[in-house]
Amino acid sequence: MIALDVLGTGEEVRLRPARLVVAGYTARDTAAVQAHIDELAAIGVPPPATVPAFYDLDPALVTTDAVLPVDGASTSGEVEPVLIRTGGRYLLGVGSDHTDREREKADIAASKAACGKPLGHRVVDLGPDPSTVDWDGLLADSSVDGWQYQRGRVAVLRHPVDLLDRMTAALGPVDGDLVLFCGTLPLLVGQFTYGRYWRVHLEVPGGPVLTHAYETKQRSA
Repeated sequence: MIALDVLGTGEEVRLRPARLVVAGYTARDTAAVQAHIDELAAIGVPPPATVPAFYDLDPALVTTDAVLPVDGASTSGEVEPVLIRTGGRYLLGVGSDHTDREREKADIAASKAACGKPLGHRVVDLGPDPSTVDWDGLLADSSVDGWQYQRGRVAVLRHPVDLLDRMTAALGPVDGDLVLFCGTLPLLVGQFTYGRYWRVHLEVPGGPVLTHAYETKQRSA
């Protein structure tokens, strides 16, 4: 069970997600997506089966904890807007698609399944229609060990309504409470950074800044 605070209402939502889906390669610029796929292929990361790609993961990976256990040192996070569907309505949050980069070279789905998916506990209520959010006005950023890692407008990513349609086409009907990680922004440094302290932000136009911070801790052998 995950407790989420709905900003501006005082409401606490108790979420027990039935499905966790992490979307990848969600940029609107299809040429840029293909260039990114080619870059990853050059370092041994296999191409996705579909674009966008949808990774159907264990919902138990979603966590609001401040400490994230990981295996090994080659893991990294990425800021993502997160769409949550529960009780017939949608919520907007911020999360991090933390991923094992060594495993990614052999199996992207396994690399994502190897790490928990951090999620901020504060969310914004979108009501029954996810199209109400000013998607193009959202600004996201992340930092690792105090250094800025990503920053940019979410407008470069596909709208969540589009993603929901494509997700259903790729996976079939997705029933029950859903947590959908909607994709990420380019890295400012151009390559993965492996650090310990991660912070992600999502600025809502005319509204709050959703944020989450967590520390990675290697599991005992």
